[in-house]
Amino acid sequence: MKYSINWDLESIFPGGSTSTALKEKIVLLKEQITNNSTEIQNWTPDTDQPSYSHFGKILAHQEKINFGLTQAFSFITAVQSADVNDKYAGAVTGQLLELSSQFATVSTVFVKKMVNISNDEWQKLVSLAEFSSIAFNLSETRFHGQELLSEAEEALINALSIDGFEGWSEHYDTLVNTIEIPFENADGTTTLLSAGQAFNKMMADPDPKVRSELFEKWEITWGRLAPAFADTLNHLSGFRLATYKSHGVTDFLKQPLEYNRMKPETLNAMWQAVTDHKAPFIDYLNRKAHLLGKEKLAWEDVDAPIIMPGAEPQVYPFDDGADFIVANFKKFSPKMAEFAQMAFDQQWIEAENRSGKRPGGYCTSLPESGESRIFMTYADSPSEVSTLAHELGHAFHSYVMKDLPGVRQEYAMNVAETASTFAEMIVADATVREAKNEAEKITLLDTKMSNALAMFLNIHARFIFETNFYTERKQGIVTAERISELMEAAEKEAFQNSLSNYHPHFWASKLHFYISEISFYNFPYTFGYLFSLGIYARSLEEGAGFEDKYIDLLRDTASMTTEDLAMKHLNVDLTKPDFWVAGIQIMAQDVTTFMELTESYLN
Repeated sequence: MKYSINWDLESIFPGGSTSTALKEKIVLLKEQITNNSTEIQNWTPDTDQPSYSHFGKILAHQEKINFGLTQAFSFITAVQSADVNDKYAGAVTGQLLELSSQFATVSTVFVKKMVNISNDEWQKLVSLAEFSSIAFNLSETRFHGQELLSEAEEALINALSIDGFEGWSEHYDTLVNTIEIPFENADGTTTLLSAGQAFNKMMADPDPKVRSELFEKWEITWGRLAPAFADTLNHLSGFRLATYKSHGVTDFLKQPLEYNRMKPETLNAMWQAVTDHKAPFIDYLNRKAHLLGKEKLAWEDVDAPIIMPGAEPQVYPFDDGADFIVANFKKFSPKMAEFAQMAFDQQWIEAENRSGKRPGGYCTSLPESGESRIFMTYADSPSEVSTLAHELGHAFHSYVMKDLPGVRQEYAMNVAETASTFAEMIVADATVREAKNEAEKITLLDTKMSNALAMFLNIHARFIFETNFYTERKQGIVTAERISELMEAAEKEAFQNSLSNYHPHFWASKLHFYISEISFYNFPYTFGYLFSLGIYARSLEEGAGFEDKYIDLLRDTASMTTEDLAMKHLNVDLTKPDFWVAGIQIMAQDVTTFMELTESYLN
């Protein structure tokens, strides 16, 4: 092979989860956090005026600690993702969580001192040359710091979160690691598939019988553990809600919106636009059902490939997929292409299709080394090429920001999904353009459309479900049976009853509901998708000259609100429906093309 299908982790910390270098890093981080605590305790804003030189040193030390923790967390998460049976990774994760809790407590003391600075004096501080470039980030931290409890109370919450909040999130991973789905091969032998392998086969196998049988086993397997998953979800969300309540927060969407630097008006405008313009995509599902010989699509058919007569399934072995991505990135941005080539050459990607890996895919940053690592299970299909491009988009986003101050690299999930989806769009469009005939174009359009269906239907179902779940969870524990009812009802609403069956245990199988860092790990995807469509349309208008403008936009993603970012770089108002509707209509054009091309195949 030209490129390795396994990533290089040895260059980060040699030796895996028992790495001596990693152990030494943890010891160093403990020492740095202790020293940072001492300097913060000794710091008084009044005596640091007018230069605030000590303030600057504290910020520099905090950035170093934050980078170190992120580097270590990214590494051990990668180790555990590649081998869910690693015996030591969990213990190391526990050590790092404890350090993060200690650092969060230290940072709380610092932020509370920032809050106590008068408004006039604060304006003088952020106007200083040393801090003016990060004034937005500092002021944002100070503003949110007004909601902090006492130092002792925040320290207690941070300490309890290790075995509470974080513990339940880790418990989910432990449960998922036990999932195995039996699959009977053509020769009669049975293979036990991991959750990731089973999901990929269930949603992408061209044989409807295979998809149906796997989906039935999939539902049964997750359903068997539903009580344990319900406990996990209830206690994780309960801890979150209790923390909100202690800070005087009653709206469970407040923190997710603040984290994404979004106004409620923007979120409402986006979902209203999606709700009002679903008709073309429901028509698409109905046409796809007809082409597959069904009255209605089943849940497991939504992403299933359509292989039209005269169209051969496109196959992209990893090497070919990598070269295809680089070549098409280059048409838009030579810098993106050079970056992707470097990622392949330097083995930043874990792509092997094997058992023992966790499901899903992600990109994680390594701020100390200015690198990233990408995790996925690659399966040689056009959709996997798009997924790989998606994760490379994340990595490119981090790469173009690596010279910025640390706080200006902390972009939120919604704009993170913008860069990834933009990269994915470049590749998905390229596969369609390279179709050899009409039948092949239909097949590739279907692959491309799977993303739009996910963003406008599946992700919407997740948002509806999580909203309704949290509403009920505020009143008490929600049973596994009730959670499944909420999930199926949300799916029916989002898909407008267009499917023949649904996935009641989706809530158990989806990692995103169990991530401790943030709830509502859903709407940012639809935001990023539609936002990236606007950027993509602009790039097609302006051609090669848009490359630097795009990079400038990415570099601003952690330095202003989402609404200000859109106004500055695209001159659009995100609180109005126009922008969102325009993005939806871009994808509706693909639906129109698909419907026209498939008209002659109707009986």
